[in-house]
Amino acid sequence: MKTIKCITNTLIVAVFSIGMLSAQNNEKALLTMSEITVKQGHNAQFMEGVKQWKECYLENKGEETWNMWQRVQGEGTVYVMTGLMSNWADMDKKDPVNKECYTTVLNFIMPHVEKVNFNIARTMPEFSRGPSEDMKLVWVTFYRVKNDTDFKEIIGAVTGAIKSKEGSSRAWWYSYMGGAVDAPDYMVSTPYKGFADLDISRDSPSKIYENAVGKKKADEMRAKWLAAVSDSWSYIFTLNSELSN
Repeated sequence: MKTIKCITNTLIVAVFSIGMLSAQNNEKALLTMSEITVKQGHNAQFMEGVKQWKECYLENKGEETWNMWQRVQGEGTVYVMTGLMSNWADMDKKDPVNKECYTTVLNFIMPHVEKVNFNIARTMPEFSRGPSEDMKLVWVTFYRVKNDTDFKEIIGAVTGAIKSKEGSSRAWWYSYMGGAVDAPDYMVSTPYKGFADLDISRDSPSKIYENAVGKKKADEMRAKWLAAVSDSWSYIFTLNSELSN
């Protein structure tokens, strides 16, 4: 994870995971997310620059891992580089290999980057599924909330209903650790093997919960949800294995 932090700091100062999105265990961890917007018409050059940096990092025996995701919808070309830290103390650690590859970042990545937005979120294993080894894309929904207590009560109840029916939660939940004024408070990431999986029809979490507790209680929970959530939005991200490690 130190690699993710160092690359991001290089980008920001110089003006520069397993999983988003990744596998979690029962211990809480910190997910780092570097959202990189590429200049229009510079995607090929940006990708080549990241490949050169990755090659340099591995040649110098770098040991950190990361995932690179490309956003499917929305304006512009956006990548999100993710990694996991076990605790905040990891932010103090330095990866000496990054110094060897610093000029690669400056000369072959930076000229093609429009902006970078760095965020940290804490995993919520009590609501989350186990590891997924073969995911190629994730559907990520972001939430801004007005009532954290009610919000977590609802996702706990709905996740419990899904676990009872299917044996596991469908997704990974995260709570954001500060950030910009317009940053979300929570996000949930559901993995898929590919786009064809999105065509598979299955009951929604809301429907599963209703089947478990009845319509009256489900309607009460929906009203509570609407009162607790102020905004939500979603994106699909595809994994770029060539740019990941």
